[in-house]
Amino acid sequence: MNSIYHFFKDLVNNKELFKKVEKLENFPFDDSILSCKNVGIFPDLAISLNTDNSIFTGGELIELKDSISYSVSSFNSTIPTKRKNISKIITSENSNIFKQMKASGDDVYSLPDRDVFYLVRGKSKSNVKVCLVYGSFFETISVENLISDFFKQVIEDRLKDSDYQFSDEVTSFFNKLFSEQEAFSKVRNVEKSSVKLRFRIMTEVKAEGNILNSKKYPEIIDNTLNFLLPIYSKKDEDEIMKKFNLVFSLKEQEEFNIIKIKHHFNGYFLVFQINI
Repeated sequence: MNSIYHFFKDLVNNKELFKKVEKLENFPFDDSILSCKNVGIFPDLAISLNTDNSIFTGGELIELKDSISYSVSSFNSTIPTKRKNISKIITSENSNIFKQMKASGDDVYSLPDRDVFYLVRGKSKSNVKVCLVYGSFFETISVENLISDFFKQVIEDRLKDSDYQFSDEVTSFFNKLFSEQEAFSKVRNVEKSSVKLRFRIMTEVKAEGNILNSKKYPEIIDNTLNFLLPIYSKKDEDEIMKKFNLVFSLKEQEEFNIIKIKHHFNGYFLVFQINI
């Protein structure tokens, strides 16, 4: 059986290594539940799909975020999100990601929309915090709105000392035009230029989104491994607990501190916390 819950259990079984492994990418992840592993491109890891179980679909995508401090390292080129469509990740059936997933036995496009998780590790002196967190912890507004509002601020800054004003209709058009990263992240070939140009996004986490920040999230304490999932209703919480109970035995569950924390922008998260 494959799922993010089973992935977390494997982390729990090897949790002491989070203090020893120099680079997070060198952690001995369980390859038997993974459909692909990459270095330097998204996703760093992907869980294999399940074809015969309605409780665990598998297929989750994971990005590794490693830091030598209690800050979340910046996101280069990819904006953090809670879900991604697999067709936006795999642009060709000759791609390494597709080949790996296919070789693992996945029917790659059978689950188009994939949940995204981030495995975050931060260090402070001899202490460490590790969090496996669902992408909605970072995506508190849609990526489209984030990008379009960014460009809206750029336009407003450029027009600040100008007598020219865009109409609301024109402003709305520009916001929509620049709401997708693909619109400006492609390499553009400009005539008579000896260089090509493309823009890359770097996303930095604010204090309110830094799960390692002790002032913002004091519940995430030193030398713990944490699994964070959003809960918007009692039904969400019940579903999470059902899956957790299927993966961890009653004896194993006794080692966990199960708490709720409130995100500063995005509601409550259920946290499964265990000492490292």
